[in-house]
Amino acid sequence: MTPEQVADFLRQNPGFFEQNVDLLVNLQIPHPHGGRAVSIGERQLVAVREKTRLLEEKLRELIGFGEENDAVSAKVHRLACRLLEAAGLDSTLDTAYLDLLDHFAVPHVAVRLWNVAERNPETREFGEVAVEMREFVAQMSVPYCGNHAVYESQGWFGEAAPHLKSFALVALRRGELCIGVLALASEDARRFYPEMGTLYLARIGELLASALSRHLTSVREAAG
Repeated sequence: MTPEQVADFLRQNPGFFEQNVDLLVNLQIPHPHGGRAVSIGERQLVAVREKTRLLEEKLRELIGFGEENDAVSAKVHRLACRLLEAAGLDSTLDTAYLDLLDHFAVPHVAVRLWNVAERNPETREFGEVAVEMREFVAQMSVPYCGNHAVYESQGWFGEAAPHLKSFALVALRRGELCIGVLALASEDARRFYPEMGTLYLARIGELLASALSRHLTSVREAAG
């Protein structure tokens, strides 16, 4: 008789041990963490303790995630407050750069803007952006995160560019119109990775786009 047949028999005959109590009491099976034999009751107790331990670990992990999310949410709220206080375009950009560096520990941040009436070729945020790059950002439904820079975006980080190993792109939108992109980068390959959650990145992008829109006129508005 195979182990599978024994298991099937016991499943199909739940009253077997009631009719063979001595067998249940005297049956010995190996302890999962040692060589000694234990009764079925002891083995069940060990299994319950192991399940309890795993559940406690999962609970601690979930509590940790919750505390981390609360901390990030508080940082996003403070960023929103500071962006509201920014008096102009330059102040808004400076606030975003400094806040992402100081409070979110993002070492490299860049912004590029397009589809806006204001154009200052001397300001890096209004520098030329390839059509392919604009189309890629406009089509993003969620922020991009990964270990490869998209098109020319790695060059936006100046001298640090050759040392960067992970990147994030967040579309900046005014209504349905994409007006630019928030680009983040790090020397740490694990900072921005494809499977990471992007909820807070998306919220930061929405906040920045809204703050910038107070000081910018979209090409659609200018044409209207």
